Amino acid sequence: MSLIDRKTIDAVYRAVNIVDVVEDFVTLKKSGNNYKGLCPFHDEKTPSFVVTPSKGICHCFGCHKGGTAINFLMQLNNWTYPETIKWLAKKYNIEVVESENNPQQKQELQHREELYALNNWANDFFQNSLYNTEEGQGIGMTYLRSRQLRDDIIKKFQLGYCPASRHSLYDAATKNQLSVSNLIETGLCINRDNSTPYDRFHGRVIFPVHNQTGKIVAFGGRILQKRDNVGKYVNSPESAIYSKSHELYGLFFARNSIRKNDCCYLVEGYTDVISMHQCGIENVVASSGTALTHDQIRLIKKHTTNLTILYDGDNAGIKASLRGIDMLLEHGLNIKVLLLPDGHDPDSFSKTHSADEFVTYINQHQVDFIRFKTQLLINSENQDIQNRSQAITSIVESISKIEDPIARSLYVQECAEQTKIREESLIEAVNNTRNIMKIKKIKEQQRSSYTPTTDNTPQTSVVETKNIVNIANSNSSQASAEHNMMKYIVKFGELKIQFNNGSSMSFANYIKESLDADEINLTSPIYNNIIKEIVEHQDIPNFTATSYLLSHPDDNIRNTALKLSTDKNYTLTVTDNSITGNLLYTADKLLVDLSIAILQDKINATMKAIQNPELTNEEIEEKLNKIQNFKQAQVLLKKQL
Repeated sequence: MSLIDRKTIDAVYRAVNIVDVVEDFVTLKKSGNNYKGLCPFHDEKTPSFVVTPSKGICHCFGCHKGGTAINFLMQLNNWTYPETIKWLAKKYNIEVVESENNPQQKQELQHREELYALNNWANDFFQNSLYNTEEGQGIGMTYLRSRQLRDDIIKKFQLGYCPASRHSLYDAATKNQLSVSNLIETGLCINRDNSTPYDRFHGRVIFPVHNQTGKIVAFGGRILQKRDNVGKYVNSPESAIYSKSHELYGLFFARNSIRKNDCCYLVEGYTDVISMHQCGIENVVASSGTALTHDQIRLIKKHTTNLTILYDGDNAGIKASLRGIDMLLEHGLNIKVLLLPDGHDPDSFSKTHSADEFVTYINQHQVDFIRFKTQLLINSENQDIQNRSQAITSIVESISKIEDPIARSLYVQECAEQTKIREESLIEAVNNTRNIMKIKKIKEQQRSSYTPTTDNTPQTSVVETKNIVNIANSNSSQASAEHNMMKYIVKFGELKIQFNNGSSMSFANYIKESLDADEINLTSPIYNNIIKEIVEHQDIPNFTATSYLLSHPDDNIRNTALKLSTDKNYTLTVTDNSITGNLLYTADKLLVDLSIAILQDKINATMKAIQNPELTNEEIEEKLNKIQNFKQAQVLLKKQL
């Protein structure tokens, strides 16, 4: 992966005007020193999206999304950090300088770019065949017209046609001196028995598959003339740029509508998505006939937590997909199911109804997934006790995957009413299932983190140890004090503390050296990284900690700095002047507060240890003395200020 030079990032950050960037996507109106507009991340009638030019940030008081111009663009468009920097650089006419990759990285990057370029070329070839050849018009376009697709929709989804000749694309590609090995890797051509490669999609209508940034990563092709032992659809194989489990058909065209409506409709195939777009419903994606994967679910969750699955009347197909849908519950999505009328799928239903009629039908007939699953399984299996028991067990497993305890309780109540099973029995079954799930998860983590040593002693991975530390300290007094201290460091880290002897030291560096001298380790590794970044780069001309961190290429550093600089729960209660006028006192107070917090955690831990009934009187007295010493140390620290 190529790295963008830090000077380019700094130049972009200096050039960016938050109002200028946001106005490319949101209509803003002046409101005092700020600007207001309708939030692009959720549907609203009263503007709650505020842009603050003086701070260079935007924030929605409804859904709480926003941040710097970089964060705004990444959230809105699901761009990576490098893609965002390059987009802003182009907007402000800044040359992007990328650091040299090692030879392997350069080769991998070049190969991926070649595959993207080849797919773009093939897409043009397919569209040209559809629009500008007699065969394309007579066969390909005739089929698309038979599906009642409009010209604008055909162009929007870049549909095409591959000629029936088995070598049309291959011949055109080799004529343009395109790589044969790349043709085979992308699956555009197939090579068998070392004969001349032939076109995978020959004689088919073509559906390009775009990733979430709009790049073409694969193709799907539908056969138009029936052939024995040949599937109706064929799809590109996986390659360096395409992984089926990481893509959802139509997401690139649906993402803005999904965010606006705060809902995503999930259908099965290409034509379902396309026909619903033509109908006027754009917040729809397709799993392309495969079971949902965790990566696909994460793609949906980036845009919304509300998902409605649209089914036709095929009960067998629905039952087969229920197990996969349980994964959606694990990810915390709110899932509803719509069963379309007999004889209809999303494609046919959208052709006979307007968008308003379709959405109204969905809203009136969709049901919660748990309720749907209960009705489906119980009603169809109610004649056989064993099958009924298996159905209820399956429902219990689904409910167990819901993390929200209130929602879980409500589903248990509803399941008890529908199944006529005692609620207490279902609660016990759900709790047992959740415990089994937790034990299984712990064992999986242990297996994944196990590292064999020469003496066959299991070791805990570094990552696992860090996670345990973070979890243990997430609610501690020390963690709270660290969080408060880091807010000051992010805002004032580069400012100089002037000492009486004429020397000076940056605010961040003074705190770092004080922590090192007292051998205090911060519980959060990301905090240590932030302080280190400030200290290492504080001598850069015009350096400010906030600007540097908020434009940092490391996602963890950038996002943590954003949270620290906008956290309303730890608002700085004094004015900037009172802090900058006495930086030394501010730094010392933060350090003392941290030391007091560490002592408080020791007091709390010792108090908890005293509750152990197996302690002797001498051990209890020893611990009480420790608590007294800790409290005396706290008093002395407070007096230092």
